[in-house]
Amino acid sequence: MTLHVGAQLPVNSIPGHGGDVDLAAVARHAEAVGLDSVWTGDRLSAPFPVLDSSLVLATAAAATERIALGYGVMLLALRSAAWAARQIGTLQRLSHGRVLLGVGVGSGDEAEWAAAGVPPRQRGERTDRLLTLLPGLLAGEPTELTDMPGRPRVALRPPAPAPAVWIGGTSDTALRRAVVHGKGWLSTMKTPEQFARATAGLADLAAERQVPVPDAGTNVFVRMTERPGAGASTAAADRLSALYGLDREAAAAVTVGGSPRQVAERLSEYVEAGAGHLVLVPLDDDTFQQYELFAETRALLLKG
Repeated sequence: MTLHVGAQLPVNSIPGHGGDVDLAAVARHAEAVGLDSVWTGDRLSAPFPVLDSSLVLATAAAATERIALGYGVMLLALRSAAWAARQIGTLQRLSHGRVLLGVGVGSGDEAEWAAAGVPPRQRGERTDRLLTLLPGLLAGEPTELTDMPGRPRVALRPPAPAPAVWIGGTSDTALRRAVVHGKGWLSTMKTPEQFARATAGLADLAAERQVPVPDAGTNVFVRMTERPGAGASTAAADRLSALYGLDREAAAAVTVGGSPRQVAERLSEYVEAGAGHLVLVPLDDDTFQQYELFAETRALLLKG
C-alpha cells in the first residue's frame, strides 16, 4: 500500500482574526518539504473566520506544481450541482488534475444551511443527488439538473477530468456513500482501534455490493516538537478540546504529539489499521515548522 501524507492548510489564520498567514507561501513550503497534499475545510458561515475553499485551493494551485489539492471536505449540498461542477472543473483544469474531492454533509448547523436555502435535514439526500450528477457535468455531457426547479438541462464547457472522490464522515451512512460514490473514505477524530473497526465495516459493505473496497484515510490532529517529550501531547489535547468543545479525555484519545519519531510510531497504528492517506492537522501556530516536522515524520513512516 502506498502511503500518502498531507497537511491541513491554516485557513482560519486570517489577518485581523488571530493570524497573518500567506497561504500561497504555506502551500509552496508544503510542496518543498515533500508533503503529498494540502487540504482545506469548507464552510459558508461558522463561529470562526473562514475563507472560500475553492479560492483557497486555487491559490495553492497557482503557487505549486506537484502537490495534490484536497477539499477536506466540501459541503457539496450547500451549492447547486452546476455551480459546484463549475468550481471543481475549473480547479481541475487550473491545477492540471491535482484535485482530491472530499465530500461531506457537515454538522447541519441551522443558520449555515438556511443561508444557502437548503433544509439541513435534506443535506444527505441532496449530497447523494449531486454526487450522481457531477460526473456528467464535469464531462461536459448534457445533464438534467434534478436539484433545480423545472429540471433544466445544461452542458458545461470545457469538460474537465473528474477528480478522485473521497467521502468524509464517521457514520454508517458515510461508509455506504463511500462504497457507492467514492474512491476513498476519509474519517476524522477516530482512534486507531475505531478506525480499524470502521475500515472492516467498509470492506463488508463493498463485498455486499461486489465492488472494490474504497481507499481509507483519516485526519489526525497533531502538535509536533523537534525533541521527544510528553508536553506536546498534552498541549494538543488541550487545544483540540478548546477548539471543538470536546471532553478532555476524548480529545486526548484522538490527538498526537511529540517528535517525528514519536508521532510516526503513533501514526503507524493508523497505517496498520488500513489508512493509506493521512491528513495531518497542525495544532500549533508555527505552520512552517510543523510542515517540516510532518515531512520528517512522513520519511520515517515510509521507511517502516
